Amino acid sequence: MNFENSARYAAALDAADPLASFRDRFLFPVDASGEKVLYFTGNSLGLQPATVREYVNQELDDWAKFAVEGHLHAKNPWLPYHEFLVENMAEVVGAKPIETVVMNSLTVNLHLLMVSFYRPSGKRRKIVIEKGAFPSDQYAVRSQLRFHLENERANGRAGEWENALIELTPRAGESTLRIDDIVATIRENGDEIALVLLGGVNYYTGQAFDFEAITKAGHEAGAIVGFDCAHAAGNLELKLHEWDVDFAAWCSYKYLNAGPGGIAGVFVNERHAERFDLPRFAGWWGHDKETRFLMGDEFHPMRGAEGWQISNPPILQMAALRASLEIFHEAGMSNLRTKSEVLTAYLEFLLKEIETERIEIITPEDPERRGCQLSIRVREADHSLFDAISEAGVIADWREPDVIRAAPTPLYNSFTDVYKFSRVLRNCLEK
Repeated sequence: MNFENSARYAAALDAADPLASFRDRFLFPVDASGEKVLYFTGNSLGLQPATVREYVNQELDDWAKFAVEGHLHAKNPWLPYHEFLVENMAEVVGAKPIETVVMNSLTVNLHLLMVSFYRPSGKRRKIVIEKGAFPSDQYAVRSQLRFHLENERANGRAGEWENALIELTPRAGESTLRIDDIVATIRENGDEIALVLLGGVNYYTGQAFDFEAITKAGHEAGAIVGFDCAHAAGNLELKLHEWDVDFAAWCSYKYLNAGPGGIAGVFVNERHAERFDLPRFAGWWGHDKETRFLMGDEFHPMRGAEGWQISNPPILQMAALRASLEIFHEAGMSNLRTKSEVLTAYLEFLLKEIETERIEIITPEDPERRGCQLSIRVREADHSLFDAISEAGVIADWREPDVIRAAPTPLYNSFTDVYKFSRVLRNCLEK
């Protein structure tokens, strides 16, 4: 597109935006003068949908009115409450309802899924991960490896664990991974890889990975393929079922706007729906719902992703997420992704218009290889630059040593927001 660097042009883009009205359905922090701040941190914590209070208050009112009977008699009965979210969540990640469930928190879900899908055996025991993955993913994977190592030691076996973690790193002088290098690494180590586990979008660089190509390469090598979609769910137009991913997990407090510590989601491919032979950490909420309340001592998991549940869900958290998912359903992920590509491209254009060699966008230029986040490296910058843009009314994100992460989120950010942000950054750099 041929963009223009002017407030009038940004306003014209907003006027032509079919999704512009969704902005009014979110609550923005305001500055001292009562003006909405420029909020570019949906990649860390999404804004609150205006309907969340209504949704949560409904459950509080029903708790007061019915107490325990709310499980059956609340306006939205609590017993099947998680089922009210399944279809809309499945839409967001490109899955079938049977493949989707909302439960727990992200890293807990990754651990539960690795219990089932990371099954080291013989020489096939390696895990492929990004070296620059979000630290929690690194901690989870390394602890899983240690668990299996100590288990073998305790049973008098000594398998080869020294190089069980394959960490993908960019080429020298580059900030992001090349898909050809990822696929080549999987092929070169194919008969030793048990699990490929990557982030759908890298939290630091904003690079989106080619799910389909990575999944295909992993399966050809005989490995299980999973993704941490924390920065992808609600950001990219995902097609987890179509791409034949084995499993995925994601949080809901970033792009999905479910609030701090919001309940997370899980995808388990339909191919595994009746893999009752897989080991899993069981709990009664994953038990066959027809016989759950008979309180038997033998676990019978439900078909599909629901069978990985452990405990009954937190209704108040689910109410907040339900409010947001209904907005996603109304807007449509395809429509949001279309706006996102233009909105992000406009931010990229404006950043390149800033007359300084200090700025480098380390996020890929190809729209297919990124979501809405741009990671902006500012040479010779320190936290004082971030402090300056914050004082000027911008809420963004600073990552050491010199990167500002800005995520123009299509549900609630406008083209005028993007224009104003570029002006603030330019002015702060000039000072």
